[in-house]
This record gives sequence, structure tokens and C-alpha cells, in this order.
Amino acid sequence: MSGFRITNCHIHLFHAGHVPEDYPYRFLRLFKKAPFLVRGLAFLMRLIGQHPVAEKLDRLHRFQKETQSESQRAILENVQQHYPSTTRFVVLPMDLSAFGYGSPRLALSAQHDELAELARDPDLRGRVIPFATIDPRADRQGSEVWRAVDDLGFRGVKIYPRLGFAPDDPRLMRHVYPKMEEKGLPLMTHCSRGGVQGRELSDHWADRYTEPDAYAPILKVHPNLRICLAHFGGQRDWSAYVNPDRSNPFADEYRNNWQVRIRQMIESGDYPGLWTDISYTLFHFEDFIPFLRLFLLGEDEGAERLRSRVLFGSDFYMTRQEALSEKAVCFRLRNALGEEVFRRIAEENPAKWLGET
Repeated sequence: MSGFRITNCHIHLFHAGHVPEDYPYRFLRLFKKAPFLVRGLAFLMRLIGQHPVAEKLDRLHRFQKETQSESQRAILENVQQHYPSTTRFVVLPMDLSAFGYGSPRLALSAQHDELAELARDPDLRGRVIPFATIDPRADRQGSEVWRAVDDLGFRGVKIYPRLGFAPDDPRLMRHVYPKMEEKGLPLMTHCSRGGVQGRELSDHWADRYTEPDAYAPILKVHPNLRICLAHFGGQRDWSAYVNPDRSNPFADEYRNNWQVRIRQMIESGDYPGLWTDISYTLFHFEDFIPFLRLFLLGEDEGAERLRSRVLFGSDFYMTRQEALSEKAVCFRLRNALGEEVFRRIAEENPAKWLGET
């Protein structure tokens, strides 16, 4: 995979020390502390012929092993094995201190500091591009996010509204977005019906905080802010688009499909600051790649706008729950889209989104 420099715009390096012990359930503490129990359950499932269940448990074990790493560096070394040595990684931390499961063992400031050390490491030669994160309920003035940007040199901001806050929360609108627009910093945000969710947050409000149209008010006030809606709507909405379920036509993913809506918003040209990435979603490769290829290889003006606003990303280490490896997806994607389009989403578009060109 030589010839140009890939930028993976969406990976995670946070580990168990950054996640509350009670998430997602208190009774799972034992399995977190003793991952061999998951392997034992997988072995038992194979003995009784439940191979699909065993495979899911194997994936869970791989995921657990990743989260049990004691450093972000160790996780980075794992993902680097799947990519050429020149690949750059946009690293997205998480603030899980205010979504209802207690406080993590390590504070967000410590997570940011460790990530800053990786970004400064001369051996990595700038291949780590750190983003700061903020939950406006935990950091009302944005002091930690601006410490990370102004003092540590972070290159963008990540938010995760599904934790329990609106993307146009007044604290973000007042203390974060104006300065981001002034500094030319990009914003990455979760845009999928799945993922981490606030303990007291209903599915309805989690979706309202996460849906593509929730960002229209921000883009109206801050038209020069570059916002990436991660996951291109997410697997649930892609599945609904690919396999319409006539028995459940009133499900929200059919009436208000986020993948379709993101394409409409970008292709319209009305939201020049709107971007999306294909992280995690494309790990259901065989089902979704023919559609992505069709969307990106079209010849009309809308398809050209879409090609210019899609970013390559993987969502490592979340993808450790899937059967395909990072390397397998990357090679398959490059083969399916062709060199020109893959170069665009993996090299040219990331450089523009990051403000490098």
C-alpha cells in the first residue's frame, strides 16, 4: 500500500483506566478483570455446537484485551501493524466522567497528557494527530479542551452527544465552536444510532442528539466550521437502506435514514462545512461496499461533492469486535474504489479537513 500517505481520521487509544468500572453493567466487573472467563465461555459454546456464539465471544475477548492495555502507546502499536509505516492517525479520546456510570480511574486531563506525549514522540515523526474531547456537563467553560489545544498543540475537537447532551448545547456554542472556527480547527462527532449512551438517556433523545440534522443550527451560525459526522450514519441505517424491512416500515431508520440524509445534506451544497467518515460501518464490507462505490463513483455534481467530503477512518479499537482486520478492510476498500478515489478519501480529503491545505 505504498505510493501515498494514508491518514486514518478515526481511531481510539483510550483504555480501561479511562472507562468507569460500572460501565455497561456492574456485574461485568469480573469479566473485565478476568478476560480468560470469556475465552472459557467461547470454548464451552464450541463444545455444544454454538459456533456463531463462540465467534462473538472470541471477538469480545479481542476487544477486552485491547481495553486492558495499560497505555495508549500499546494500543497504537497494535493498530500500526495493519498500515504502512507512514500512515497518520487522528486519535479521538473520550470523556466518560458525566454519563451516569461514575468516574473513571484516570481523569481526562491525564488522557490528554498521555496522548500529547505520543504526538511529541520523535520516533513517531508526527504520525499521531491528537484531538481533544469535551462533555459540556463536565467542562462548562471548555477549559480542558483549550488547555489541550493551546498548551499541548491538539489539532481538533471530538464530541459524543449520545452521552447525554445536544451538539448545540449553549456551552459549546459559547465557549467552543466560535474559537474553533476562528482557529480553523475541525470537529469530529459521533453520528450512529449505536455506541456508548448516557445511563439516563432514552433512545429517542439519544437519536435526536445524534442525528445529522442536529448539526444544521451549528453550521448556520458557524459556516466555516468543518464538522465530520462519523460513521456515515452507522451500520443500523446502512442495513435499513440495503435491506428494507417491509414488516417494520415505521422504524425510524426507514423513515429518517441517516445515511441517506447525510448524502442529501452534502450533495445539496447547502452545508459546505459538512463531512463524513466511513469508520466502523464499512466493516460489514460485503453488504455495504457496492453501495458506497456507487455513491462515490457517480458522475454528477452531487457525487463530486460527496467524493470531496468523505474521509477514511476505521474506529480502531472498536473494530476488534469484528471478524475483518483493519488491514483486510483497507485493502478491500482500496481495491473496490480504485486508486484515485481511495487516494482522495485517505490522503487528499483528510488534509483539507485538518486544515493542512
